[in-house]
Amino acid sequence: MSILQAESLRKVYHGARGRNVEAVRDASFSVGAGEIFGLLGPNGAGKTTLLRMLGTIITPTSGQCVIQGRPAAEDPHTARRQIGFLSGNTKLYGRLTVREMLRYFGRLYGLEDGRIRSRTEAVVAMLDMGPFVDRRCDTLSTGQTQRASIARVILHEPSILILDEPTLGLDILSSRTILDFIRRARDEGRSIIFSTHYMTEAEMLCDRIGLMHEGSILALGTLGELYERSGTANVHDAFMALVYRTAEVAE
Repeated sequence: MSILQAESLRKVYHGARGRNVEAVRDASFSVGAGEIFGLLGPNGAGKTTLLRMLGTIITPTSGQCVIQGRPAAEDPHTARRQIGFLSGNTKLYGRLTVREMLRYFGRLYGLEDGRIRSRTEAVVAMLDMGPFVDRRCDTLSTGQTQRASIARVILHEPSILILDEPTLGLDILSSRTILDFIRRARDEGRSIIFSTHYMTEAEMLCDRIGLMHEGSILALGTLGELYERSGTANVHDAFMALVYRTAEVAE
């Protein structure tokens, strides 16, 4: 059963001198419970804009996001309670400790203090944050900051995780912690949309993949389906083959 559906999502930005930029055009796909859907593409492909529409952070020019069978635009507040959104642009409050930051966001999510304490202990253990949970956020390393950010995202136990480049800039050990967390989240039945530049991560984690280029989704499918369609044997080559094929058709 589909937990989240993107239905013909389109986003147009109005630029200077009346020029319009179509960042995302006609993006459609669905994500089921316990599924990792990978969204792959180069910088400028429209991935972040698409993820922000799915997360109800920005409003689509047209199309809609449907969560648990209900259009998100009908009740964005309820939709957001079901989503954990992680973006590279998300910042932590430097003067707060990690524990204080989680308490703050827990109250924003509407959790009672007892629930905040129990969930804090759970996510601290899950992400191995014990050594730095009582340190200020502005003293954390890049890997520690990313783990704290993920803890904030999952504190309220959302059914859908939208993760935009969660391992970008991390060392191998920190990346391993994040990837293990993503696997556990899938095993717990969460729906995960995972954007990454690292093709090997996509091959390791994703149940299905959407290849995105210049605002459009070029292809959707399992790894096997994409390899068969492109006549290749890895995600990188499949992406390049499909981009070239699309360019030839356009000409």
